[in-house]
Amino acid sequence: MAIFAEFDALRATLDALRGHGVIPGVAERLGSDREDFTTDLGATVIDEVAAYKESGNPEVIPELEAHLDEAVRQACQLLAGERVQDLDFVADHARRRAAQKFPLDAILHAYRCLHRNLSRWVRDAALEAADESAQLRRVVAAVTDFTVEFTGALGTVLTSEYVAHTRVLAEAEGDRRTRLMDTLLSGYDESDQIAARLLRRAGYLEQRQSYCIAVARSVNPQEMENPARAQRMADALTDVLTGSPLRYLVGVRDNHVVAIVSGTRRLSGWTAPQSLIAERAYPLLRLVGPAALIGLSNDVPSTSHIPRAASEARLALGFADVANRVMPYSEIPFRRMLVTQARVSVLSALPAWLDTFLKGDSKARGTLSATLRAYADADMKALRAAEALGIHPNTIYARMRRIRELTGLDPLSYHALTEMLLATECVADPPAGVK
Repeated sequence: MAIFAEFDALRATLDALRGHGVIPGVAERLGSDREDFTTDLGATVIDEVAAYKESGNPEVIPELEAHLDEAVRQACQLLAGERVQDLDFVADHARRRAAQKFPLDAILHAYRCLHRNLSRWVRDAALEAADESAQLRRVVAAVTDFTVEFTGALGTVLTSEYVAHTRVLAEAEGDRRTRLMDTLLSGYDESDQIAARLLRRAGYLEQRQSYCIAVARSVNPQEMENPARAQRMADALTDVLTGSPLRYLVGVRDNHVVAIVSGTRRLSGWTAPQSLIAERAYPLLRLVGPAALIGLSNDVPSTSHIPRAASEARLALGFADVANRVMPYSEIPFRRMLVTQARVSVLSALPAWLDTFLKGDSKARGTLSATLRAYADADMKALRAAEALGIHPNTIYARMRRIRELTGLDPLSYHALTEMLLATECVADPPAGVK
C-alpha cells in the first residue's frame, strides 16, 4: 500500500505551510469551492488532453472525473492537517487504464493540468489564510513546493503501478500467445476440449477462415541464435502485417520466426471466394528487409491443417535465397521438391551402381554427370548437347559408353537417363538452406 508518509519531501512542504500559518486555516477556504474547482479541472483536462475525447471507452471520462475529485479531496485533507493513509486510489486508476491500454502519457498530461490548476487555487487560498507576519514570497514558494511534491507523488505511484501492471498483462498475453501458437503448430485433436476452448476464445474456430504459414530466418542463420536479433526479425514481420486485413500470430520457434496468417476465405456461402491468404500475404512479406529469407505455405482450410502448412513453409524456406527472398511453396519446381524430399527419405535405397558411377565421374572431373545433364537439357539430342558443351559429338557417345560400362544402364534411353539424373541429384550438394 503506497502511503504519503513515504514521501519525505512532501511532508517537509506541509511542515513549511504549517509554519506560515497556512495549515489548517486554508482548508475552510478550499472546501467552500472544491466542487466548482474539480468540475473546472475536469473540463480543462478533457479540453487539453485529446486522448480522453478520442477514446471510445465510455468509462474513461467518468473515471477521470472521479479520480481528479479524489486527488483534490486528498490534497485538501493534507492541507487541513489530516493524515492521508494511502494512495490506493492512484494505483487502482493506473491498473484500470493499463488494462484498457489507455496511454500513460495522456494520464501524466492530466496530472500536469492538475498541478498547474491546483497550484493557482491553493496559492490564492493560502495567501488569504497565511499569518500577517508571514512573508508572501515564502508562502507562494511553499505552496509551489507542495503542489510539485503532491502531484509528483501521484505521478510516481501511477507510473510505477501502470508499468508493473502492463508488464503483468504482457506476460499473461505472452503465455496465452505461446500456448495458442504451440497448439496450432503442433496440431490438436478436435476432442481436446481445453485446446478447443483456447482456440475458440481466440477466434480461430470461426467458419470461412483460411490459414497459411510464413517461416523466416536471417540470411546468416547464426544470427537467429541471438534472441534479440530473432525478436527484431519477429518485429519486422509484425510491422509489415500490421494494418492489413489479415490476422497474424508471430513468434520465435527453433531459431526461426513463425507467422500464422489467417483471413476470411469468403464472406458467406453465397459470395465468391476472395484471393488466397498466401497471395495476399506475399507482397507484404516482400517488404521485410533484405536480410530476411522467408518460406510461405499454401493456404489450408482449417486450423487442424496448420502443421502441414508449417512443413510446407519450412521446405519453401530452404529454397529461398537473396534473389528470391520470399519463396511460396506453390512456386517450388516439382523436380527440385522431389529431389529435396528424397535426400531425406531414400538415401538408404539409392541404386547400387551409383557409388561406382560417382567414383568414375570424380576421376573424369565431373564430365560424365555434366554430359548427362547437357543431354537431358538438349531433349536427348547428342548434336545439341555437344554444341552446348563445346565438344565433338563423338565425345558425347564415348562418354555415354563409359557411363554404360560403370552403371550397366543405357543413358541414351529415357528411363535410364531419368533414373541417373534423379539419383545423382539426390546426392549432390543441396542449395543453401535445404537439408
